[in-house]
Amino acid sequence: MSRNLSRIKALFELYQYDLLKSDDNIQYFDQEFPKLLEEVNEENDSKYEFSYDEKFSKELYQGVIDNLSDIDRTIAISLTDYTLDRLGYIDRNLIRIGVYEIVYLHEPKNIIINEIINLSKEYTQTESFLSSRFNNRLLDNICKRLGV
Repeated sequence: MSRNLSRIKALFELYQYDLLKSDDNIQYFDQEFPKLLEEVNEENDSKYEFSYDEKFSKELYQGVIDNLSDIDRTIAISLTDYTLDRLGYIDRNLIRIGVYEIVYLHEPKNIIINEIINLSKEYTQTESFLSSRFNNRLLDNICKRLGV
């Protein structure tokens, strides 16, 4: 669960960066996220405690930001009859995280695609899961194009 929550935290930060074109509020979010998680754990009736890997979350966020133009170019080349700016903020940033993990961290593509699709179902929910299907195809096309 820690990597999943780390991806979610990075997703929220990338969403904010993408929306505002600035990372001015990221430091505030970094301070508030652990507090929010602590509240969730206090209210949680089960013995399971939610946690995240701060280092991994920061690596995802900073890695995407540092390689944003290359990642976006990789995504744009793999889009057919679609442009990057037409993707929703959440979808665009989920795909960015997926590309970063596959290309720069050399994580296994099947695992990362599955993780991104699950997050897509959770955060871009539509009745027919069109967004998650689109994201699945897009990540698969990117991997094929890159030969990974």
